[in-house]
Amino acid sequence: MKKCFSAIFFAAFIFNYAGAQGLLNKSETTFTRQDTLRGSITKERAWWDLKYYHLDVKVNPKDSTITGSNTIKYTVLQDYNKMQIDLQKPMDIYKVVQDGKELKFEREGNAFFIQLIANQKVGEVKEVKVFFGGKPKVAVRPPWDGGITWRKDSNGNDFIASSCQGLGASIWWPNKDHMYDEVENMLISVNVPGHLTDVSNGRLQSIKKEKDGTKTFNWYVANPINNYGVNINIGDYVSFSEKYKGEKGNLDCNYYVLRENLAKAKTHFKDVPRMLKAFEHWFGPYPFYEDSYKLVEAPYLGMEHQSSVTYGNDYKNGYKGRDLSGTGWGLKFDFIIIHESGHEWFANNITYKDIADMWIHESFTNYSESLFVEYYYGKDAVAEYVIGCRKNISNDKPIIGNYDVNNEGSGDMYPKGANMLHTMRQVINDDAKWREILRGLNKTFYHQTVTGKQIQDYINTQSGINFNRVFAQYLTTTQIPVFEYIFKNGTFGYHWTNCVAKFDMPVKVKLNGEEIWLKPTTEWKSEKITSDKRTVEVDKNFYVTSSNIVE
Repeated sequence: MKKCFSAIFFAAFIFNYAGAQGLLNKSETTFTRQDTLRGSITKERAWWDLKYYHLDVKVNPKDSTITGSNTIKYTVLQDYNKMQIDLQKPMDIYKVVQDGKELKFEREGNAFFIQLIANQKVGEVKEVKVFFGGKPKVAVRPPWDGGITWRKDSNGNDFIASSCQGLGASIWWPNKDHMYDEVENMLISVNVPGHLTDVSNGRLQSIKKEKDGTKTFNWYVANPINNYGVNINIGDYVSFSEKYKGEKGNLDCNYYVLRENLAKAKTHFKDVPRMLKAFEHWFGPYPFYEDSYKLVEAPYLGMEHQSSVTYGNDYKNGYKGRDLSGTGWGLKFDFIIIHESGHEWFANNITYKDIADMWIHESFTNYSESLFVEYYYGKDAVAEYVIGCRKNISNDKPIIGNYDVNNEGSGDMYPKGANMLHTMRQVINDDAKWREILRGLNKTFYHQTVTGKQIQDYINTQSGINFNRVFAQYLTTTQIPVFEYIFKNGTFGYHWTNCVAKFDMPVKVKLNGEEIWLKPTTEWKSEKITSDKRTVEVDKNFYVTSSNIVE
């Protein structure tokens, strides 16, 4: 096509203006009051700080019910006497008690508002005990459409597990179901039929044989834990263990698998110490030494439950035997072991405050697969893997969702988010600094809930580069930047288009065979050239496209 420079400038102006106007556009989905009650820090949540849970439940496979209580300990931050506790239908709260007195409460959808009798004094530590039960939602397509999975193993034994990210932990137990306030520690007591075993988070403190022939497993979690990270896994488990010599000493690694899979697990789970070695190198010490590391077989694909990572990848490398990158590198490791364990750093250690910023979990963890490949197979391999995963990007909607309504953005937060990080790594152009940033994130935000802005600001500060427009480009639009260029009258002209206003990311290119760095913006720039050649190749490690304007 033919364009003159003036036409190009006009087109760039129009497109960048449109991009700037569309930058903050969000989904047109209509949200309800229930979405707001679930997704925002309501007045009934804000006045108290969560300290401790004792979740005490009985799981009955015969009728698919869960009953029990949750003792909630909290610190009073403000004078107020109405508390929001969440529990989703068809589960129900039967009774709430504080200081030996039964409290009144009312239900609004999935939120229960409890009227406290005692004066809640600022600084005081109080507790309420919530009694509940019912048949929780059955998982439809776990872990994406979660709930409780009730299945049988090949020997006819019950095989049960929870999975509830996004949907919410309140699908099966009553809690303060918002990510901003993590419980500092908790006791999980799970009563199951006597021939079965429950595996939950943290360390097993005791197993109590009950008079009715059932058993109660008591698990203690010493570290802060997010709501959806709390899990139950119930089955005819056998176990084995090992100690990993890590950055903070010996890490207990315990593996729970179905009886018939013990032999294959002992071979296949060798990816765990390989994972720990690579990820402690890149991200710093495993964040939950006190609670151990567990890999637990589950009746679905898998999930990143804190210190109790669930596994259902059929003991195959790749993603159920498939390489998501299409390069061959994805078959060098078990996708679920590597990806879900990567979440121990990005999701469980560093946790989003609002699910709209779910990219904090998934972009970094998706990139952790690439870093695992790099640690063992080198930089060419990591480039091939992460670039290969671009074929999975749909650019359907922005990666960042709507805030305060429990709304996550596009699934592109996985491969596109990883490619955004890989692109930023190229701009930083210092692998030692890149590693320092990844480790620094996990140290600075150790056991914290964060906003996307905090993560962006940290990377900007530590890299010395303002990536704000890069984050805006890849997280809030579906546009892929185009490096547009033209050769004319002995000059090489170039700029960014198809991008947010004032996009200014540096890029590495081969110009007539010579590798150089350029600093394009949305305004045209030009370089004099003496060669008759007219070749431009943008470095493939940048997630951008290019377009040659031919006169």
